[in-house]
Amino acid sequence: MKGALNNILEAMGNTPIVKLNSLARDVSSNVFIKCEFMNPGGSVKDRPALQMIEDYEADGSLKPGGTIVEATSGNTGMGLAMAAAIKGYRCVFVMPDKMSNEKILALRAFGARVMVTPTDVGPDDPRSYYKVAEKTVADTPNAVLANQYHNPSNPKAHVLSTGPEIWEQTGGEVDAVVICMGTGGTISGIGKYLKSQNPDVKIVGVDPVGSIFYDYFRTGRLTTAHSYKVEGFGEDFLPGTMDFDVVDDVVRVTDKESFLWTRRLVREEGVFAGGSSGSAVCGAIKWASKQLEPLNILTILPDGAARYLSKIFDDNWMRENGFLDPEYAGSVGDVMAQRPHKVVSITSSETIQAVVALMKTHEVSQIPILDGERITGLVTEVDLLKTLVDGSNSGDLPVSKVAGTDFAVLEPRNSAALLGEVLAQDKTVIVQDAGHVVGVLTKIDLIDFISQRMRSNN
Repeated sequence: MKGALNNILEAMGNTPIVKLNSLARDVSSNVFIKCEFMNPGGSVKDRPALQMIEDYEADGSLKPGGTIVEATSGNTGMGLAMAAAIKGYRCVFVMPDKMSNEKILALRAFGARVMVTPTDVGPDDPRSYYKVAEKTVADTPNAVLANQYHNPSNPKAHVLSTGPEIWEQTGGEVDAVVICMGTGGTISGIGKYLKSQNPDVKIVGVDPVGSIFYDYFRTGRLTTAHSYKVEGFGEDFLPGTMDFDVVDDVVRVTDKESFLWTRRLVREEGVFAGGSSGSAVCGAIKWASKQLEPLNILTILPDGAARYLSKIFDDNWMRENGFLDPEYAGSVGDVMAQRPHKVVSITSSETIQAVVALMKTHEVSQIPILDGERITGLVTEVDLLKTLVDGSNSGDLPVSKVAGTDFAVLEPRNSAALLGEVLAQDKTVIVQDAGHVVGVLTKIDLIDFISQRMRSNN
């Protein structure tokens, strides 16, 4: 019949671009969304899933009747399962236990085997979903690991399809694209293509609090990851498919911001999208609010809402997890103003003995280490104490030998609620404004701030 497609895979792509109205009313830029949840498998991951299968078929790795194994948060699994159903492959998916039950049931609906593993373990732990997937491939004859975190077919899909699509749909009239970062395939592929057309296009990443990407982009150092509730993006390691060379800026969002913006996206714009989509819109508005001139900003909405009905759109779940409680008002800058103190910083070549003297003189318990304006580490009194107790003549060692990376970088304009989430992860917060370190905050600073606000309200 005329106009009919040969199979569901041919329905992939050409997802619409839509302007945001209500949610973008407070910024001067035009903010648009690309509705990737309208792909047939329900997410942006349809594109790399098919590309990975086709490339494995082309090089002979995937043979007829074979098995596709993948560690997935759900969306890549859906894309792989959809393509496998058409092509006659079996699928085994390994998912962390924080993922919604809807995702697990959807994958099983395709006939896939789903294995659930603990979320709060390191990537090298044999119980992690990465390691379980690798073992499953080794134990399964005629199996391949889709390996979205390191497979070049992942970003390649966006170089070949999503990037050119955006350029054609916008007529090149796009100034910035805001994209959630997980495997890095979407942001790396789109960024590579768009910058090949116009090097001035800004590529902006969005990262959840608890993930490592924001701090790595700011400091070049890998910090300790912590768990978070929002699904589908953020990581605790650097995937091989993540190319920071095409990333111009990164903004950070909290779980609470992600979920509340997702609900607003549905209720104010009529866009039935999921948690990472709310995160993307929140990140785009945050970034737009810092721009000095109006721009055309596009953000990618990765997936739809149907897989999150038992979580984000369930008031009881939201309330039980503290996401419907009112935030305490104020910003990071307000917290700093409440407890003003001089910023002390050092270079990596300073000796431990010199740093001890600085801490004593300025009555501080932690000092950031700077290379020019780049933050390369943080030394605390605990770090110094361990070294001085354990080693002989350690006072002459450069402080870089004992510096830690368990810190987070925030800006004065960030909310005090975000500061609270980061401090709850036992991180020290270094405050940076326009590239300059302007403060260091710890739990007691926020405790004093909240206490004083409570007293003034009584």
